[in-house]
Amino acid sequence: MRAAPAIAAALLLATGCLVPRPVYLTRSGPPSAGMISGFRQRGTASFYGPGFSGRPTASGEIFDMDAMTCAHRTLPFGTVLRVTNLDNGSETTVRVNDRGPYSGGRIVDLSRAAAADIGMLDTGTAEVLLTVVGVEDD
Repeated sequence: MRAAPAIAAALLLATGCLVPRPVYLTRSGPPSAGMISGFRQRGTASFYGPGFSGRPTASGEIFDMDAMTCAHRTLPFGTVLRVTNLDNGSETTVRVNDRGPYSGGRIVDLSRAAAADIGMLDTGTAEVLLTVVGVEDD
């Protein structure tokens, strides 16, 4: 009976070797639409405005609360997103130029202008669908 634990351990190790490992591709240069095409994400959006206006974003760009921009944790800077407010059906297009949000389980922080465009200034947050529609041309 002592052989059973040893056999189980050997099987566990052997099957662990059969689990496919993720492949990570790296490339230099700006993101391309092919890298992120088909990306969709549903969750809660919030917005940021006057307290951050004029301060540098993670991309180095100066934040303008009246520009159509947003913060996303992982999408490359320059990614263009369609943001659909699932509460009222309103849509807008924004460009990722910052990182965040980092609180409340939110998936995107919109500029004040983008939040106004989809009618979420009064509520402060909204359930949204993010869809990649392209990459900003340099």
